[in-house]
Amino acid sequence: MGPLTGIRVVEMAAIGPVPFCAMMLSDFGAEVIRIDRLQQKGAGHRANVLYRGRKSVAVDLKNPAGVETALRLADRADILLEGFRPGVMERLGLGPNVLAERNPGLVYGRMTGWGQEGPLSQAAGHDINYISIAGALGAMGYADRPPAPPLNLVGDFGGGALYLLCGVLAALLEKGKSGLGQVVDAAMTDGTASLLSPFYGLMAMGLWTTDRFSNRLDGGAFYYGSYECSDNKYISIGSLEPQFYALLLEKCEIDDESFREQLDQSEWPEKREKLRALFKTKTRQQWCDILEGSDVCFAPVLDLQEAPEHPHNVARGTFAEVDGVTQPAPAPRFSRTPGEIQSPSALNGEHTEEVLSSWGYTEAEIADLKAAKAI
Repeated sequence: MGPLTGIRVVEMAAIGPVPFCAMMLSDFGAEVIRIDRLQQKGAGHRANVLYRGRKSVAVDLKNPAGVETALRLADRADILLEGFRPGVMERLGLGPNVLAERNPGLVYGRMTGWGQEGPLSQAAGHDINYISIAGALGAMGYADRPPAPPLNLVGDFGGGALYLLCGVLAALLEKGKSGLGQVVDAAMTDGTASLLSPFYGLMAMGLWTTDRFSNRLDGGAFYYGSYECSDNKYISIGSLEPQFYALLLEKCEIDDESFREQLDQSEWPEKREKLRALFKTKTRQQWCDILEGSDVCFAPVLDLQEAPEHPHNVARGTFAEVDGVTQPAPAPRFSRTPGEIQSPSALNGEHTEEVLSSWGYTEAEIADLKAAKAI
């Protein structure tokens, strides 16, 4: 019984940010159905966590009867999510103007990399490209190497899916006052740029440079970064504040006078080398025994298999297991209306007849659609 129980969402099958946003809406309790292609490579996979929690309807959107099916589903939805290039939904006959005439309260969420307009709006791209022009990729990584992609967390999921989620929920809230839906244009370039707001502020104040690995939060500071241990595993420290930095020196038994000065950037490389040598003297677990749980601001660097087993994550139930698949549990948490994983990922078209029936189709109408090969 999540906070979005009773909200209906139509998700047009896409990759990356759209399914992530739909997953979160489902985790929050919404009923989400995904309109998949009738002929699609593969049939889905139960272990695909990104597609958990919703049902799949397979529709031929090149068939007029299939388009009408999508229209009728959208008629009964509160939110529609799509991630095609600009103009594709209009050419299919499923553009926002058409849907708004039929369902004035529909919140129409559009997810693209470059946005609905602009010189690049029709170009292909991926996360790495979107975060490049926003300024994010160029700000991360070592100074003497090409910028390293931060997985696809920043563009697809941070600047994309979460901004789309924020937008459609804000529009849904406003609909409660006006009774009207609206179009939400979420672009990964816009969202990624928005995430960089604090750093543009720091740069304007003279507290940030465009040189990679030379600032307090990009690995340049010796007291904010990751270090290798004697067992070839890693730890992270983030001792930014003076009191936390002082505790780091105390617990690591550092009495080198040069470490008394924390902020002199000219000395950062030399101190980083000294810390690198120090942390190589013990295993990751030994450093955990000394530093974890203290105000040093410390954590072991865990891989994807180790993270679900960390005692803190276990205690909080940060990860869940569904049908033998370990995966992150819904977040954030709600005191009265907790979210939940509604189901594992659906196979392509697995629920077509079930969904159409529950959304108002008669058995005869479903039979006609099957005969027309529209579903």
